[in-house]
Amino acid sequence: MNKVRSLFSLFFILIACSDSVQEGYQSDKLVLSQMVSVLEEQAAILTREIVRIADKMDSLLQNKEAILSQDLPDPYRMDGAFSSIPTLGDTARSTVILLNSTTDYQAGLEEIKLTNSMDSVFANLYSKYVNIAQVYFNTSNQVSRVYPSYDVVNIIDPNIDVTEFNFFYEADEEHNSEKGPIWIQEPYVDPAGKGWILSLIHPVYDGDRLFAVIGIDVTVDEIIQNFFDNYEGSFLIVNRKGDIVAGTSSAIESLSMPPLKNHVYRETIKADYFRITDYNLFNSKSREVRKMASHFLVEGQDFFPFVSESYLQNAVCQRFDDIDWFMIKINPRIK
Repeated sequence: MNKVRSLFSLFFILIACSDSVQEGYQSDKLVLSQMVSVLEEQAAILTREIVRIADKMDSLLQNKEAILSQDLPDPYRMDGAFSSIPTLGDTARSTVILLNSTTDYQAGLEEIKLTNSMDSVFANLYSKYVNIAQVYFNTSNQVSRVYPSYDVVNIIDPNIDVTEFNFFYEADEEHNSEKGPIWIQEPYVDPAGKGWILSLIHPVYDGDRLFAVIGIDVTVDEIIQNFFDNYEGSFLIVNRKGDIVAGTSSAIESLSMPPLKNHVYRETIKADYFRITDYNLFNSKSREVRKMASHFLVEGQDFFPFVSESYLQNAVCQRFDDIDWFMIKINPRIK
């Protein structure tokens, strides 16, 4: 009789635990879905902004003859690839380059004149959003306009071909047949110390010819630095490769990763010794964490129970819709 009672007790305990796990999973999925929606709405706002910029450039192209016929001041006075007038620190002007790889220098000068009014458009947009690192466009004829201005002479090789970079060719007709705004799927760590950068780009056509590609570079950590504080728990954002784009220190430090600088990931990213491969789920020292990464990022599952990790209970995952990222909640084991 005692054995029967023990079996019944164990059965009901298992049922109760199962119900508790299911309730926790559903609650976590709801929170993760809300978090993803908030971030994607911020992305949607910038998408609408870049569409407006593209419309402005379309208008310039439609009025090209009238604009070029005007006797307008020349704020750059190009001398070879660079402006002969310093622009660094000038909040009213961009940095403009006419690269040596151009096939038509005179046409490039006309493109600069045609688009000089974009400086104020870029400046207004940049001032509206703290998470924007820079606004720019590059033309098929190798004209580059970037706001805010930077030390271009010491940073840019004037012999490069901008059409060979993903922030240009990802918007061409081969890669973007719909000719609308797209987010480049792979973020990168900015060498100038701004942390993770994500690029939103939009092509501009002159008839059937790709005239230029507009870009907005976003500093991801500006978006999320206070974001996680609004939610209770340990969270990560990772890309398809398993790189940790952002996360709470409690989540990252629980997954057998290298130590964080001052226990803060965004500070770690900006450190001279930072290597993104060190903070990749597939490179965790824990076999079970690597298994979790495969479970979510390769197999497309959204729940993972930890077995051998003594301090971790389970993890729940929610995929983003508009970019190939994943939001993960790490749940500690309750003693």
